[in-house]
Amino acid sequence: MQIQLSQKERMYLEDGKIQEGICVQKYQKYAQQAQDPQLKQLFNKIATEEQHHLDTINQLLQGQQPNLAHPQQQQQNQTPSQGTMNNENDKNLCIDLLSTEKHVSSNYDIAVFESANPVVRQAFQHIQQDEQRHGEELFNYMNSHGMYNVK
Repeated sequence: MQIQLSQKERMYLEDGKIQEGICVQKYQKYAQQAQDPQLKQLFNKIATEEQHHLDTINQLLQGQQPNLAHPQQQQQNQTPSQGTMNNENDKNLCIDLLSTEKHVSSNYDIAVFESANPVVRQAFQHIQQDEQRHGEELFNYMNSHGMYNVK
């Protein structure tokens, strides 16, 4: 079944394609720069999920029904890092990525409301939920490592 996209849906998908591409690049690059092995693993996991979002958007832009199932993650046995480990480089990487997730999630929020096609709307909702979960995972890492204190 070929999915018909409105001009507005196509515009949001094209914007999402750019944003997801940037997210994939950032997470991959930051995984190489991170010093904490646990943080490297988190960044690599999220990079895989961001690539899945990009693939989903490309499927929709081609008029195809997207596969919303999450890709299987390879589990790596990592020793959990200590909550006291706090280096400025890792903190800055996390701050930048958390800001990115906030921005991307807010864009998907609008796209959900602007989509007439239920398949497109469902895909945007799915991606937005993932982006919110990514933000939560980053926040939890930062909070547990003294990088983001909630008062």
